[in-house]
Amino acid sequence: MPSADLRIASADWLRLLFLSVLWGGSFLFVGVAVLELPPFTIVFVRVGLAALLLLPLLWIYRLQVPRTVAGWRPFVVMALLNNVIPFSLLVTGQTMISGGLASVINAMTPVFTVLILAAFGEERLVPRRVVGVLLGLAGVIILRGLDLEFGSKQSLGILSCLGATVFFGLSALWAKRQLTDVEPITAATLQLLSSGVMMFVIAMVIDRPWQLPMPGAATWISLLGLAALSTSLAFILFFQIIRGSGAGNVMLVTLLVPVTAIMLGYFILDEIVTTREMVGALVIASALLIMDGRLLERLSIQKANA
Repeated sequence: MPSADLRIASADWLRLLFLSVLWGGSFLFVGVAVLELPPFTIVFVRVGLAALLLLPLLWIYRLQVPRTVAGWRPFVVMALLNNVIPFSLLVTGQTMISGGLASVINAMTPVFTVLILAAFGEERLVPRRVVGVLLGLAGVIILRGLDLEFGSKQSLGILSCLGATVFFGLSALWAKRQLTDVEPITAATLQLLSSGVMMFVIAMVIDRPWQLPMPGAATWISLLGLAALSTSLAFILFFQIIRGSGAGNVMLVTLLVPVTAIMLGYFILDEIVTTREMVGALVIASALLIMDGRLLERLSIQKANA
């Protein structure tokens, strides 16, 4: 049955903003790491280290771990759809395009999420959600501009990142059907453990990391930030939002990621924020309010009572 309420819970707005900062930082971390390491090795370290960081929480909170193959199935499938395939595509894409452009393409995720959830009958394709997604994409275009040079290498990078957004949309469908009632820490940890095992095999066979030169300090710091902040902590928030506000709403974070990337540059790197970027950010904010629906509902009530 389609969800009746597609609004974002009040507590999840703050989580959504925090998650956008964590995932916005991932493009910066990956941008540093790809200078010295191949994509599959980066993804393996990201998910493997993140899983190790979360493992003690399972013991501390006495959370249950599946003991059968059937019990692990939801987490293995989620790992493929939400980590192994899209992370590999995104990191590969960032070897051909900038992290900023990759984050903008990643903002297509809500489009595929809304369409996939509607196609499978999980959420209604209500007009305000369609308008909100389209308005959000317009805001992203305003934010970054259209000054792209479509060479063959850049086109492949764009297609790679675009493919990742489709899998993120599919992962939202799987999470809604299989993981909504699972504790966020359990879902995050078991998903990452499954991803770590799969990426270990892929990285060992394809990248052969033991043959690579030892990376520098900047790369190690980026990998640690990518694993601890943009993955371990981020996925706990991710599953908390799914439980509170639904799988479709959590993917709205990708609209915010380019905004937070610009704000991080402003506050940390003293980068200049242009008028175009401020307008784009306001358009994205209005899109999120439209998709949430409560502001429009209050305005219509006030108008009716006037």
